[in-house]
Amino acid sequence: MNENDLDAASRPFSSPALHGSSAAQPAPAPGPPRLHLLALNPTDSVTEGFLPAAARLGLAVTLLTDQPDAHARAYGLRDDAQRGAARREEARRGEAQPGEARRGEAPRSDGPQADAPRGDAADAPPPPFPALDIVPCDVRDFAEVISRIAADGRPHAVFTNSDHLQTQAALAAAYFGLPGKDWRAALRTKNKAELRRALAAAGPDAADTAWSADTAWSADPVWSAELATGQDPATLAGLDAPYPCVVKPREGVASEDVVLVGDADELVRRCREIRARRPGAALVIEEFLEGELRTLETLGDGRTLHVLGAFRTELSPPPHFIEERLHLLPAPPPQPHTDQVLAQLRALGVGFGVCHTEYVVQGDRARLIEVNYRAIGDQCDLVLAELLGIPLFEYILRTHLGEPLPDDLGARTDGRVRMEYVMADRAGRLASAPPASVTERDGVRLDYRPLRGIGEEHPLHHTNRDFLGVLRATGTDQERIDAAVAEFLAAHRWEIV
Repeated sequence: MNENDLDAASRPFSSPALHGSSAAQPAPAPGPPRLHLLALNPTDSVTEGFLPAAARLGLAVTLLTDQPDAHARAYGLRDDAQRGAARREEARRGEAQPGEARRGEAPRSDGPQADAPRGDAADAPPPPFPALDIVPCDVRDFAEVISRIAADGRPHAVFTNSDHLQTQAALAAAYFGLPGKDWRAALRTKNKAELRRALAAAGPDAADTAWSADTAWSADPVWSAELATGQDPATLAGLDAPYPCVVKPREGVASEDVVLVGDADELVRRCREIRARRPGAALVIEEFLEGELRTLETLGDGRTLHVLGAFRTELSPPPHFIEERLHLLPAPPPQPHTDQVLAQLRALGVGFGVCHTEYVVQGDRARLIEVNYRAIGDQCDLVLAELLGIPLFEYILRTHLGEPLPDDLGARTDGRVRMEYVMADRAGRLASAPPASVTERDGVRLDYRPLRGIGEEHPLHHTNRDFLGVLRATGTDQERIDAAVAEFLAAHRWEIV
């Protein structure tokens, strides 16, 4: 048996010699459509969003990851992530071993997950999981991804919600002739230097008029420069930058190592500090965009591009850029900024699947900060699906299965949300914090989830890794939501020693 053929054990073995007949044996019954999902570490978006959605769609899932044990723990699987053929066959027949999930059922465990919510919220039933195989794979290597998928049998869809794996998933989908994102657009949005070059090239004189639908933005690109891989930061000393400016990793996420610098000396020093943590990393230096920070959430099938919603984001004070809270803006999202952002997304080739775009409002201009060709994270996607009242995660997966989106998603427009992130303000051990809880009063639902356990000790990261917990406040009245959040925060303490 080929050890790379992970489903071989589930197929009936038939040999004319063993069966004493030369007659052809009947072909095995086709199984459910199979989704190949690429992931790094486990995330709420996958655990609570995409895997349950795959189960509701009747999909089997092969999860390719470089962290199989972490996923096995996150889903409550006791056995090693790459289980033996006998166990998979037993599970397919509904004869799972004690403590092991049956195929198509929610995984079970002997105890709570390490990152499971505590308190009342922990009593909620786990989400239904699909038939799931966890397969070790170097998912950052697109050639290895393609090889692993090919060994597993022809896929029906290839998908990832990881910022880091969009290009790999797009290349794999293209290799197998499946619906997916344009790999060039995936690379263009991930690589922040290439993003700036692409938008600058999409000016009024661009040959493709679809790239220059709105000259208001294309004639006013964001200033940027690149420190290439291995290039000495000292070469930036003479850079004619518009100080203050922002330094960030070219392929970074979650505000990791994103910092505001005031002059040339600080620019060189900060780049050297980042390089000490990320040896040889390529960096981008960009114009500092002052103004209200907003997001635009979109979903497309290559034909229709829907605007799902927009958030207003409040950041921590400079020099770091940490998202402290988000408010869902009333629908429809405000103009003319929405149309300008959509024009820039078209210029980048973005229009398939889900996308989370961040931009700054400067008067009547929308100036892009970054494009994340995935769903918005930090539980905002889960809340958005709830408020819109639509099967958002199913819609996202359906596009990758080649199904067109409806012309009208049927989304509600009266929902409001405030996402409040409780952050550590110093390094140390978390000595006390409130447990998980869900309450509802005066039309406001408060769902608090701890993100760090009592007794855990951490350095200060200046990123979302400093979050101690997240409070999801939803309703239809923003004033009541804000009042409920203020009351909750005043009534609880988070102590770091």
